[in-house]
Amino acid sequence: MRVMTIRSAVYMAEQECPYDEEFDGNDFSATHLIGYVGNEPAACLRIRYFADFVKMERLAVRREFRKTRLAFKVVRAGIELCRAKGYRKIYGHSQKRLLNFWSRFGFRPFEGSREFVFSDFDYVEVSLDMTPHPEAISIGVDPYIMIRPEGRWHVPGILERSAIRPVTRPSVARAHA
Repeated sequence: MRVMTIRSAVYMAEQECPYDEEFDGNDFSATHLIGYVGNEPAACLRIRYFADFVKMERLAVRREFRKTRLAFKVVRAGIELCRAKGYRKIYGHSQKRLLNFWSRFGFRPFEGSREFVFSDFDYVEVSLDMTPHPEAISIGVDPYIMIRPEGRWHVPGILERSAIRPVTRPSVARAHA
């Protein structure tokens, strides 16, 4: 609800984006980062995962918090999350007027990128090549790390605590006498 509220304030109220164009059905298959100022949800970013790249999109910062550095913190956190997952490329769409902002992180229009329009704004395709985190999550990592909540792989999870209980429902069928 916090993400929806922030995006509604920025995209629908300020930029007059129609509801169906802002809430496109991809929110349920994405990771959402939320940035706070104190206890107030002030910014958000959506990340969707594809086979060999991620798409970073829908960065929104409420008007009253735009003079903070929160947008920079949220984007950096998004990049670090993607690195922790082992990705090497982030793809995105930048409003042309915001290319300078995205270039601060290393995003650049790439060869063959297209300019296009949606929701009444002009955009360009951009990408960022990066090195995965040296301890990126991958097959072969401790299985308990793999089942920890998204982005909190460094914090032991609830299922690790359940592992101290004895097995009461073994998966091996007992032999009949």
